[in-house]
Amino acid sequence: MNESISKLPTSSWLRDIGVGLGVAVLTALVMLTLLNTGISPFPKPPSLAFAETLLGRTLPMPVGLLFHTAYVIFWSVVFVRFFPKRNLKTALALAGFLWLVILAVFFPIVGWGFAGLDVSPKLIPASFMPHLLFGLLLWGLDKYLPHRSSLKA
Repeated sequence: MNESISKLPTSSWLRDIGVGLGVAVLTALVMLTLLNTGISPFPKPPSLAFAETLLGRTLPMPVGLLFHTAYVIFWSVVFVRFFPKRNLKTALALAGFLWLVILAVFFPIVGWGFAGLDVSPKLIPASFMPHLLFGLLLWGLDKYLPHRSSLKA
């Protein structure tokens, strides 16, 4: 049998989207808690800032949460369905890559400068932590939520 065919996902799209939704909800809860308690150095959640930049107007928090959820589900599904090796190392590598993208692409787009330095150097570690959490949750939920093959046994 062709080895690439044997490595096709054994889970359903619904499960894979569920992994992403779980990661999105848990990371959003942490980020919103830190923002609302004043611990977070972000002027607003990056997803909300991106949505406002993209649409060119002030938006309510739920719109930012929708952008966050869509982004997290997209990358979670990419990981779960298309990464041939899904372990903690690859989940953290994806998280690290996405962290670099937010520093080099998203922050400048929303007007916070490269790595958020126009706002504060604190945005560098502050943006690293949710990406680390993303990688850990992505790996954990993918590993421990039942797959289709385990349900047949």
